[in-house]
Amino acid sequence: MMIAAVGDTGYNIVLILHILTAMAAFAPAFAHPFLSEQSKSLDSANQSKLLGFIAANGRRIYAPALIVTGLLGFGLAGMSDSVFKMSQGWLMAAAVVWIAMNGVLHAIVLPSERKWADGDSAAEQKVMIGGITITVLLLVMLYLMIFKPGL
Repeated sequence: MMIAAVGDTGYNIVLILHILTAMAAFAPAFAHPFLSEQSKSLDSANQSKLLGFIAANGRRIYAPALIVTGLLGFGLAGMSDSVFKMSQGWLMAAAVVWIAMNGVLHAIVLPSERKWADGDSAAEQKVMIGGITITVLLLVMLYLMIFKPGL
């Protein structure tokens, strides 16, 4: 029994939630480079406090939003009846990209943000590299979601 089909109200509600959680998950990709540059003008105590907020928000907001975004995407595929199937190449590629994003976020970015907030200046480079990697993966994901190659 299907809950909704592509274009139905239930499907569209899940689609809106999918897009909103993606916006929340990727907000730091746009905001954090500016914040980290601006934080350099702060004294070390305030800079550490700001970096601590960034690290905490990564664990409380951005990481869960990225996870929920993917789960909602799987839900959309399941709700689409025969229109979209997980066996389609673009959807399988999107799942792999989502897993890679989570890997980079949880293995590199989040631990490095905590270290950077604790004063480890070498961690800044890892945060930047991880952020760039996630941004590139986001661009790949957007390509897959918009153009659905092979469909």
